[in-house]
Amino acid sequence: MANYRVPDVTLVRADGKNVQLGSELDDGRPVVLSFIYTSCTTVCPVTSMTLAQLQDKLGGSRSLVHMVSISIDPEFDTPARLRDYAARFGAGPAWQHYTGTLAASQKAQRAFDVYRGNKMDHAPVTLVRGVLGAPWVRIEGFATADQLLAELADVCIAK
Repeated sequence: MANYRVPDVTLVRADGKNVQLGSELDDGRPVVLSFIYTSCTTVCPVTSMTLAQLQDKLGGSRSLVHMVSISIDPEFDTPARLRDYAARFGAGPAWQHYTGTLAASQKAQRAFDVYRGNKMDHAPVTLVRGVLGAPWVRIEGFATADQLLAELADVCIAK
């Protein structure tokens, strides 16, 4: 469990819209947050596959959970690349992907203690927050869809 202060940064959603990270994360739904980049061939595809599996396990409840993937390589990850990446994993409307400036991405990474200075050094971390104001559950390493579902079970999802 960890308390993080969501930074005041503007990101660009895969649909091209500029958004405030705080507003996106505080939309009233539980949040599952990951940091990825689209050209990654190791950690990110595994993390994204797990989120795809979670989305499937949520079934009809999937719209009740806001799944968020923020690029750690915003200079390469344009909204169009994020849309293609999201499509590869079957991301539905409740699973959104974000990019932005390098400074904004790094500020978000630092706020959630995932910044490692180099995208090649990133580690798998998934964060879950059940309700606004609650501490975040930080899962180091590769989470499973069942672990994430269990973290969400008490707030909105019946197993």
